[in-house]
Amino acid sequence: MASEASSIGDETSLSTFSQPKQASLAKVPSEPCLYDFQNPVLQRCMEQITCLLMDAIPKAEYVSLLNDYVESEFFLIDGDSLFITCARELTLQRGQNLHFFYLVERFLLDLTSKGAKYFIVFFKDVEHMYFRNPDFLSLRNALIIHLRKNTEIPIHTEFSNCLESSWQQFLQDNYPYFLIVADEGLDQLHTNFLHVFILHTLSKRVNIVLTSGQESDAIRVYGYHINSLFKYQTHFKQHEKNLERYCQSLVKYWKESGTKVCVFLCGCPSLDALAGKAYRKFAQFQKEIKDLRYVVCIITCSLVLETHMQVLEGPTSSVKWNEKKKKRSLDEKTVLTLEDVGDLLRMYCLNVVFLHHLPLSQRSRVRFINACWNEETLRFMQQYKLCEFHVLQCLATQALKNVDFSTLPDLSDDLLLKNIAFYYGLEKGPGFDLDTGAKMNRDYELLWKHITELSGTCDFGAPFPLRRTSTTFIEEKCLSGKDKESKRMFPKPGLIPVMNTIVDEFAGNILTELPFLKTDDPVVISLKKQKEFDELLHWHSGKPLSDDYDRTSEGFWGEKKDPWALRQNQKLQAFQRFYGESLEGTISKKIAPQPDTPKKASPYATKSKKVQKTKAEIIIEENQKRKRAEEERKEERRWSALSVTIENNIKENMASGIKNLEVFLGKCQSAPVKCSAEMAALNVCFGLWTEHCKAAGETEKKFNIAAEVMRRIHSLIENYDHKDLLKETDFHQIAKCLWYFGFDNLAASLKYIKVSEQERKELKQKHAKYAVGMGSSRFQLQYMGHYLMREERKDPDPRVQHFIPDSWQRELLDIVDNNESAVIVAPTSSGKTYASYYCMEKILRDSDESVVVYVAPTKALVNQVSATIFNRFDKALPSGIALCGVFTREYRHDALNSQILVTVPQCLEILLLSPHRQEWAKKIRYVIFDEVHCLGGEIGAEVWEHLLVMIRCPFLALSATISNPKHLAEWLQSVKRYWQHTEAVIVRNSSRSTSVKKGVKVKQSVRTQKTSYKVKLVVYEERYNDLEKYVCSLDNDDFTIHHYHPYAALTVDHIEKYGFPLDLSLSPREAVILYDIMVKARTDWPRANELDPEQFFKDKMVITKADARTYEKQLKEELEMWIKHGFSKEANRVLQLLKPQSTFSSEAAMRKHFPHFVDKLKQMDKLPALFFLFNIKEVERLAHNVCKFLKEKQSKKPIRASGKEEWLTKKCKKREKYLMAQNDDTKVRNYGKQLVWEAELDSLRKQLEKISETPSDCTYANEHAVDEETLIKIFDRLRYSRKKIELQGLALRGIGYHHSAVDAKGKQMVEMLFRKGYLQVVTATGTLALGINMPCKSVVFVQNSVYLDALHYRQMSGRAGRRGQDFLGDVFFYDIPLPKIQKLIKSNVPELRGQFPLSISLILRLLLLASKADDKEDAKAKVLSILKHSLLAFKQPRALKMLKLYFLFSLQFLMKEGYVDREGNTTGFAGLVTHLHYHEPSNIVLVDFLVKGLFHKLCQRSKEGPHAFSQDVMEKLVLVLAHLFGRRRIPAAVLNSRRTFYQSKVFLEDLPEDFAAALHEYNSKIKENFGQFLQIVSTMADMQQEYKLPLSELDFSSKKPSDSPLASHLMSCDEGRTAVSPFVCLSGNTEFDLLHKGSVNNVILRTIGINGANIPVLYSKICDNQGRMMPLNAYVLDFYKHGSLTAMEQDNSIHEGEAYACLKDFGLVLRVISVSLRELCNKEDDNVVCAFEQLTQNYWSKLDVV
Repeated sequence: MASEASSIGDETSLSTFSQPKQASLAKVPSEPCLYDFQNPVLQRCMEQITCLLMDAIPKAEYVSLLNDYVESEFFLIDGDSLFITCARELTLQRGQNLHFFYLVERFLLDLTSKGAKYFIVFFKDVEHMYFRNPDFLSLRNALIIHLRKNTEIPIHTEFSNCLESSWQQFLQDNYPYFLIVADEGLDQLHTNFLHVFILHTLSKRVNIVLTSGQESDAIRVYGYHINSLFKYQTHFKQHEKNLERYCQSLVKYWKESGTKVCVFLCGCPSLDALAGKAYRKFAQFQKEIKDLRYVVCIITCSLVLETHMQVLEGPTSSVKWNEKKKKRSLDEKTVLTLEDVGDLLRMYCLNVVFLHHLPLSQRSRVRFINACWNEETLRFMQQYKLCEFHVLQCLATQALKNVDFSTLPDLSDDLLLKNIAFYYGLEKGPGFDLDTGAKMNRDYELLWKHITELSGTCDFGAPFPLRRTSTTFIEEKCLSGKDKESKRMFPKPGLIPVMNTIVDEFAGNILTELPFLKTDDPVVISLKKQKEFDELLHWHSGKPLSDDYDRTSEGFWGEKKDPWALRQNQKLQAFQRFYGESLEGTISKKIAPQPDTPKKASPYATKSKKVQKTKAEIIIEENQKRKRAEEERKEERRWSALSVTIENNIKENMASGIKNLEVFLGKCQSAPVKCSAEMAALNVCFGLWTEHCKAAGETEKKFNIAAEVMRRIHSLIENYDHKDLLKETDFHQIAKCLWYFGFDNLAASLKYIKVSEQERKELKQKHAKYAVGMGSSRFQLQYMGHYLMREERKDPDPRVQHFIPDSWQRELLDIVDNNESAVIVAPTSSGKTYASYYCMEKILRDSDESVVVYVAPTKALVNQVSATIFNRFDKALPSGIALCGVFTREYRHDALNSQILVTVPQCLEILLLSPHRQEWAKKIRYVIFDEVHCLGGEIGAEVWEHLLVMIRCPFLALSATISNPKHLAEWLQSVKRYWQHTEAVIVRNSSRSTSVKKGVKVKQSVRTQKTSYKVKLVVYEERYNDLEKYVCSLDNDDFTIHHYHPYAALTVDHIEKYGFPLDLSLSPREAVILYDIMVKARTDWPRANELDPEQFFKDKMVITKADARTYEKQLKEELEMWIKHGFSKEANRVLQLLKPQSTFSSEAAMRKHFPHFVDKLKQMDKLPALFFLFNIKEVERLAHNVCKFLKEKQSKKPIRASGKEEWLTKKCKKREKYLMAQNDDTKVRNYGKQLVWEAELDSLRKQLEKISETPSDCTYANEHAVDEETLIKIFDRLRYSRKKIELQGLALRGIGYHHSAVDAKGKQMVEMLFRKGYLQVVTATGTLALGINMPCKSVVFVQNSVYLDALHYRQMSGRAGRRGQDFLGDVFFYDIPLPKIQKLIKSNVPELRGQFPLSISLILRLLLLASKADDKEDAKAKVLSILKHSLLAFKQPRALKMLKLYFLFSLQFLMKEGYVDREGNTTGFAGLVTHLHYHEPSNIVLVDFLVKGLFHKLCQRSKEGPHAFSQDVMEKLVLVLAHLFGRRRIPAAVLNSRRTFYQSKVFLEDLPEDFAAALHEYNSKIKENFGQFLQIVSTMADMQQEYKLPLSELDFSSKKPSDSPLASHLMSCDEGRTAVSPFVCLSGNTEFDLLHKGSVNNVILRTIGINGANIPVLYSKICDNQGRMMPLNAYVLDFYKHGSLTAMEQDNSIHEGEAYACLKDFGLVLRVISVSLRELCNKEDDNVVCAFEQLTQNYWSKLDVV
């Protein structure tokens, strides 16, 4: 109620209410401590914890919190952190309950709408802290009840604090993803309690997210994330006892403080006594009143009257109080009289009646009263709130009939109460006496009647008149800065008229609804007049002007093709082919362009039979027959030569031998020879099985041999039986194998096998010791599931060499042949990329001019694709045309003169939006978008969207992880329909025009004829290889690896709500396990026999992968039926029995034993493997640990032949010295001896090498995979790399690491050696997740992280299982908690949702394209396509209208600032703004500084020459630019830390005064312009929803406006509140508050779809949602001063790799500015230009050093 009271009041508080002065007590240890937490030992403990957290907070990562988890992710919110964050919100006036509940629900809805699942916890002990703030105490209680009664959010209040065992068990059972918590409480003691909570949470391996600095956009929520580390576990265990003592003492202090508050305010000896009074009042009240406000008001008022009488009469009255206030006069009042209390309560009752009757639409117009409660009234208000708290406690525990809890959030309105008090105290009088209204009078009289009845014998008078005393309850206060601003209003919206066809066609339908200024309006007349800007010559200097393409470096070989440059180019291309060979082998194809010929029928159309063959055709057929016969004879001779070797290999090492056999079968083209080879292998394997069974006991049989026998039988039956290649003897041999295995049912079903039932029994008994001990179907599923035959086509497709495409892949090829577009969704490594290369080949064959563009999300993938192209294709091209070009932000080569361009999205956007690159753009025939799910990414997503809607040609959009591909395809089809219509119009217009050249007409007609506008959706869900998951746990220094069944991740509740995840599949073995568990869980299962594998596949000789999928589907449907038909308990038991029983191991132990785990994988034959984690430091550290482990292992081996090694070394040196000493004459004379000596030296070296080589168990390198020459060639690429020695040393042990901070050559080395099989162990971050081709046998997730989400999990795990090498992929979870594993497996990948597509810079770029393009029709069509086809606005007309308004107001701003004229032509400094479009709004602010002359004022020369500017000038320039382009915020709590910084200042200084003033002026213009935009766009809001609380949807608009004259008078403010949420208006906020720092999202109408991130303001000082300053990180300025990356990590808390990337990005900005300014200026020695050039040179010289 009391909006100004931060506690009970500075002067009205008892001295005991103030916090104990811990520091002073620490100085006097001899004095006894009042409370244990004041003990110096405990204080030091708390100081250590605070220091630990203050060290962690600056290192917190600012990340997306709901990173692509949907449906199943779960986290915790600390309820008290949520409470104080919202209660301290800058726009909230204390006492405005409904506004507070709106803030809470808006925060929670923002999470809920983005798919978040969370619990909220309120600790019981913390409640005692609020007794010093009774208004907060009551509000907190109301919040808890409201969330329980009116929402579906799970609320937990059963825990006392975070240290009790039940809470720890809760964390262990649920394992939340993270905890959202505040880093600062209401006071220092509360802050300490929160720090204990944070440390405890981190120690339990739960991450922390701070409430400070949280932001959100349309599809994401961002916050500061602290990762749980082992040091927190250690620290907590070390101080656990002290922390328990501290918290117990703190709670004791809070409880005793609460008692003192109760005594002081209510005269009750204890809180229990006051609670007893409340319960008695509650029991006495028997009236049935529906409105909860009335119930609470009646009981609370009655309780207040009773307690106030006690205060006046009791021993704790003002007598004792006055003793403590000796400075006051004796007659001064400190406690209100009973009559004053009666007046206040009557006004309060009227306030409650107003809340009941008045709709929110009327209440939102409440007057802003510049007054506050006086001291006595404040004390009474807190007394009221304390009583209200106890009444709410009763309400929470006692059930009242017919009470509606929907009004609980609106129990009181402090501003409305002030208005009532102001009216009755200062306004009402003769001639001004307003009626309250008949209905309100009735309710008010009823309320007062119930209060007096409940108060017993005390007579407090009649309800009227309301005021009986002349006491003044409120007093005026000075206007604060915010209050003064709130009186200001935006000018009424008025738009400058624009004459532009783009505007008319895009937004023409809403222009008539908008207010426009007249041409003679001062605003229109005062528009800045600038010359037009074009991209060819600058308007000011007349110099040739470059665009972003020109400014990108032309590779390291330079622009001029001198001999050296050509040689470098040749070297690069040679390496690219070499790199490409590591990807796919040597498969280069010579491409010859095909001449234009009439369109032929499809090669797959049925050919008509020829009646008669010509003589030539007969001769050709006979020659082909002879050739085939000769080839078959060659194959027979080849098998004869190899058969003995392969058979012996199988006997010695079955796995290796079978691999050699498969190599032979893959190359052999003769079916009879292959059949013979397979029969031979069958016989050898069967012999191995019989020998194994004779040697092994019954329980020790290794079924891998039997599985190999059955695999051969499958292959023989399926591949050769239908060709009649199997003889009767072969069938008898197969039958023999089956008899031995005990599969008599299969043996009896073979051809030529006829046995009686008795003979079957005898044979089965005879061979019992060789039997596998289970049925044939179970054996096939359980032990050879990965060998089951896939449905692969056997007929080759002439369009594709080197492999036979599947049916779905042929569909992709058909799409390319038909020039259609497609969205292709298929698992990783499924082969979807082949369509891309077929598309390239088709374009290369068609002509020498056509272009295909491949868009990849990362530079690493760009390098990989370009290398593949160089390896795949070879084409003789005319001079000046290259096969493949590359364009990234850092470099480019042959980008515009190549037939295949490989680029990143941002660079293709640059080309397509460039006004003078249209001729090149028209050559594009296909665009391939790889990893198109980046359309939903955090950074650059809008660029993908722009490209997809801008391109006129067909496209292929590839991804493995899209959950709503149909929606994406529909959107893209709508775009293609637009282009179909638009291109028809363009062709029609061009045919009418006489000025168009005929050649252009021909080209356009050909293009139109070839282009298709269909967008097909191709979804393929089947992985070639199965994936099996395993959980690793450490037990007595040894690893136990448990199989993790995918269904173990599910719960019955999840299946009921969401069903089974779409991509959750089982291997055949896992399907059998599921069946067995289902039988065990439900003994009366009626379908148990039907779904038994032996019955389901009854006597099936060859079970295929498709058959196993059918079986899996049946089991899945059956489990769902159990849940639907009331067998949830049994279904739950199934899921529980499937869970692995892994043991928990400490993080330290898992770290320590990681090398042992890698060694275990080698023993299990699970290498090569990729080990994924998300910390660059850990990636390197673990790789080095594994290498160190191998070296230590080698060092412990006994040194053998050390004497011989020494002898050989000496002898080698002696021979080398002797040979070196020979001159030419001696060599001629001793030629024979010379040869002998050289041969002897070679022999000595080989002996020495053999002795000194690394033992095989001390290295993971596969030395047979790469020859020495290739290895040297790969290592040679690293000769100038900073990490050359480190990477080579690891590689020689078969180890590598891969992350973003490794340079390109280092990453390529690791990739090539891993693909070739030399490296077996690679630790990596997510850099390998996006499309990099590094398939492996196993994938290991090493470390939990916020980045390990459903998307990354699927992309990374998809690397396991190499097609053609591994039939099964293995995924290991190493140190990942079980609950996290469950979430990863069962979470669906995110849906692609549109982001806000527009920005001022983009609109300026579009206008530049439209106004200056060579082909204006084409440019206009592209611009309109971008504007009209936002994914955000697809099927959302309201969103489209909002975007149109945003476009118009952005255009207004550009016109006012002189970047665009009224015709839409670009003018002035538009070029510089567009070149820095990556950094909006900093690019606009930079130009604003430039225009105002601030840089000229700063950049004053100190001397002449190349370094004319002083260090001070340079540093100030860096300071200004860091505020614009190096913005990296630090959480507010760090400002209070005691951290020591060694080299860096860390906190960025404020802008110089003149720059700060200019920035303020810029922000004011933005506020005015976009404030008007928000005013107009607010008319689109859904006001029916705006009057409802966001989450609970409680409606406060249902009532009609009151006819009460008094209500109309108190709520008479209409202006400035149309664009502000009506809930927010209750605190007196107006439209001017829309653009206050950090308050936009909480103030604006929530249904209009605008977010604060969409408004281009730039604040130099940023506050969090509690008003605390969040400093900017001074990393750029610090680096410029000391040039140390180590200091970046040590002081600025940025990892070296990440720091380098950020610093490099800043350096690129400097280059762009320098080049632009040089082009803009016609004065060679201009100070600003020279200063920026000097700064750029200085900065890059420092960066090059590191």
